[in-house]
Amino acid sequence: MTAEPEARSSARIIGARWSTARRVAGYSAALTMSLYLLVKVVWVIAALAGYGPADVGTAGWITLNAVTVGMSAVGVMLGLALAQHWGRRLPALPVIFFSWMAAGFLVPMLPYTVTTGILGAAGVGRHGGESGHSTSAPGWEMVFISIGFAGMALGLAVALPIYLRERWPSRFLGRIGGHRSRAPWPARPGMIVAAALGLLWLYWAFGGTIGLDPALRDRWDLNGRLLIGNTGLWALIGGWSLSALVRRRPARLPLWIPMTLVFTASGSLFAWGCWKLPLDVIRPSGYAAAELPVVGVIEHALSIGTGLALLIAALGLRFQRVEGAQSSP
Repeated sequence: MTAEPEARSSARIIGARWSTARRVAGYSAALTMSLYLLVKVVWVIAALAGYGPADVGTAGWITLNAVTVGMSAVGVMLGLALAQHWGRRLPALPVIFFSWMAAGFLVPMLPYTVTTGILGAAGVGRHGGESGHSTSAPGWEMVFISIGFAGMALGLAVALPIYLRERWPSRFLGRIGGHRSRAPWPARPGMIVAAALGLLWLYWAFGGTIGLDPALRDRWDLNGRLLIGNTGLWALIGGWSLSALVRRRPARLPLWIPMTLVFTASGSLFAWGCWKLPLDVIRPSGYAAAELPVVGVIEHALSIGTGLALLIAALGLRFQRVEGAQSSP
């Protein structure tokens, strides 16, 4: 995926208003994620000074927050890269990887955040049973964290598809039916496992208990079921999007929609699988997943592998424009 001259011409095709939206969204993502970064830096400094939470070991708390400091710093740089011209001159591989991970972590959480916000405003049960240590944090810190997450997610949701369309127009401009495509080998197994994981997570979200620890399955309140259901929906979205690209149906669907969705959904499967798998293996103090240990390990390992398979398949599609097909942004 390299084509700087192609990217310059595509920016003209997409239009100045889209480029302006990309810049505004990119800068907003960087600014809001800076607030989250500030909170995490304060927490690390406070822990080093002996003011960490009493119910968590100092070393573990510092390690966890040091990791998120690094992740949020990368997020700030990514927002700037999406907003500024030099971002399109960066090597393709790190841009794809970091934007894939960031979008996978944050963008799929937007529907969940909106839904829980509506339910919370209506007084429908959010008990915060697994909210971690947020109850001990001052109000300003939680406000900054919430703004950081929401702002970065919204910024990526707007800026990233425009950036991808501008930099690699042959993969994002036109309509599905206007291209012939050959699916690489990971496509079929990736779609099958994504569908299986999505259905499993939706089964749990609607009250299914197979594969859950009998002693812990009741810890999922409405909030937890909405979260696992949201994850399941995105797994299904990833599988469907790749299927649409391979089958070229619906033919009038703009190409950028399934390409962006499979990019985001595969990143969600991979990123959250990488986050949860070590927890299921190590089982640090105080951590207990609702799944049986062996189920959790298999589930998250499959999630990681499926995310990679979907991404490799999407990037490996060989598009060839159908003669006479209309191109549209």
